[in-house]
Amino acid sequence: MIVVIIIGMALVTMIPRFIPAYIVDRVNFPEWVNKWLAAIPYAALGALIFPGIMSVIPDKPYVGVLAGIIAIVLAVFNIHIILVVIGAILAVFLLTI
Repeated sequence: MIVVIIIGMALVTMIPRFIPAYIVDRVNFPEWVNKWLAAIPYAALGALIFPGIMSVIPDKPYVGVLAGIIAIVLAVFNIHIILVVIGAILAVFLLTI
């Protein structure tokens, strides 16, 4: 019985994920829709990261904002992502000393 429940839960989770992927591959969207869809990962990433930037140190939100700006500047110069992360962490560390 438990195995049937696990398989059912797996199907309920997988089906809503596969159907849109199947449909998107078969449908030709207008160019403006493709541009809009291409921006979704960046918007989602920003929505996930921004609250963390503002709450690195709750009573000093400028620390997170400055570290975020440093990370953006490093990323603009095409520096490796690991170095961008280390740069942001180092900025937070130095601003909190």
